[in-house]
Amino acid sequence: MLVNGKWTEDWKPLQKSDERGRFVRQTSKFRNWVTPDGNAGLTGTGGFKAEPGRYRLYVALICPWASRALMARELKGLQDMIEVTVVNPELTNEGWAFGNYADADQDPLFNSKYMHEIYTFADEHYTGRATVPVLWDMKQNKMVNNESADILRMFDTAFEHIVPSNVRLFPEAFADDITQLNEVIYHKLNNGVYKAGFTQEQEAYEEATRDVFATLDMLESRLEDQDYLIGNQLTETDIRTFVTLIRFDSAYHGLFKTNVKQIKDYPNLTAYVERILRLPGIINTVNIDHIVAGYYSIKALNPSGVKPVGSSYISNLLETLNQ
Repeated sequence: MLVNGKWTEDWKPLQKSDERGRFVRQTSKFRNWVTPDGNAGLTGTGGFKAEPGRYRLYVALICPWASRALMARELKGLQDMIEVTVVNPELTNEGWAFGNYADADQDPLFNSKYMHEIYTFADEHYTGRATVPVLWDMKQNKMVNNESADILRMFDTAFEHIVPSNVRLFPEAFADDITQLNEVIYHKLNNGVYKAGFTQEQEAYEEATRDVFATLDMLESRLEDQDYLIGNQLTETDIRTFVTLIRFDSAYHGLFKTNVKQIKDYPNLTAYVERILRLPGIINTVNIDHIVAGYYSIKALNPSGVKPVGSSYISNLLETLNQ
């Protein structure tokens, strides 16, 4: 991680743990918002007006948090508004790196070798992990935001006056329902798989795994007679859920030991994943090769670096949709 702007130690998956050995995720530090008029958003400072071609999104295709932002960019038709740079999926001793892998990019702004260099360009004294996604302002040469929940929300509205859309990911009519279900899904599923995979304590692992599958059971029941999770329309809650489900069988089931069931064992969740995959542009945000290569490059969990070769129903579905 970075300490006062200097890389100090090899990358490790366990960011922090509580007194019971449970995984604790780092809090994002750059929290500015792009807004239609450039005024300050919910957090941070102003000065980030929505303009075509001004912003760049740094992502990893293995990363569910980054994929939230990518999905919103596709669903809101922002492909021509916001440029994208994809990092190498294989984690190095210095974290995310650029290029040298199929479908990964070199850094076009600073010719950086590692993502942590982007953070020190933003703040030469930065202390913390260099995570993705990152939204960068190419006009001011500043980092706007590195919190995926914020980026997902701002993409829903900030460019609406430039690129009108009939998709509303956070409709006010369902704001309370979205907020409440997001909270459960984040703690017990999105972050729950990481709590299971990165803990060093048996009790914490079992607790996290129970939460993961209790949540999957709840979602399976919720989708019994509706296509989407809230108001039977696509919302940001579906994006937050999909990014974990699409990675589950290929990565979390094996590597993170959340192996009670696979998503393919849930008929409603399977149909739900396929339904979202068929939405315009979503298939462009999913790269199973990056997902498998990235997760299985985590040395603490897979020191040999050997990757599984078995295909999954997701791989087969992607092949069918790409034909």
